Amino acid sequence: MEKTKEEIPGTRQTNLKTAFELGIHTLLTSCSKEAFCKAFPNFAPAEVERLHRLFIQVITSLHEGIEDEFESLCVETQTGSTLNMVEQLVEEQNLDPLFPEKSNVEEVRHYLSEAKQNEINYLTTMLETAEEQKRSITSRLEILKKERHDFSDAAATDIVNKIRTGNQKYNTNNNIGFNS
Repeated sequence: MEKTKEEIPGTRQTNLKTAFELGIHTLLTSCSKEAFCKAFPNFAPAEVERLHRLFIQVITSLHEGIEDEFESLCVETQTGSTLNMVEQLVEEQNLDPLFPEKSNVEEVRHYLSEAKQNEINYLTTMLETAEEQKRSITSRLEILKKERHDFSDAAATDIVNKIRTGNQKYNTNNNIGFNS
């Protein structure tokens, strides 16, 4: 993708790149030549010198590779334009007389705390309602089980007695008809 206009890096973008370069430089050059030589006490000075030159070449190559990768990542993720946009928004807010000077952290904490408390109260109420419904269903179920048990005992006895009475009447009526 070609850039049609060259973006001028803002303060935040420049600070990011400077901080990155200083961090990389510090990490990759933290070993002095004396410390390097002390790490190889059994080597000859000429061998240590060659190893040190090789070490410097590796560090330089690594430094360039990391910087290139960082730059590539910044371009890919549009870090520069994002930081410029943030900088622009901050400047606009600083110029806007209606924009509050500071966000009130205590007010935000209070609002979040109140929202969480409301959520806790709502969930507690829902839980209590669910528990009450469960108790109601359980008691209703117990009542139905008892009624079924009572019905089965009393009703079975009643039904058996009615059938016996009906059979006796039938037998009595049928016996009368045959005798006449």
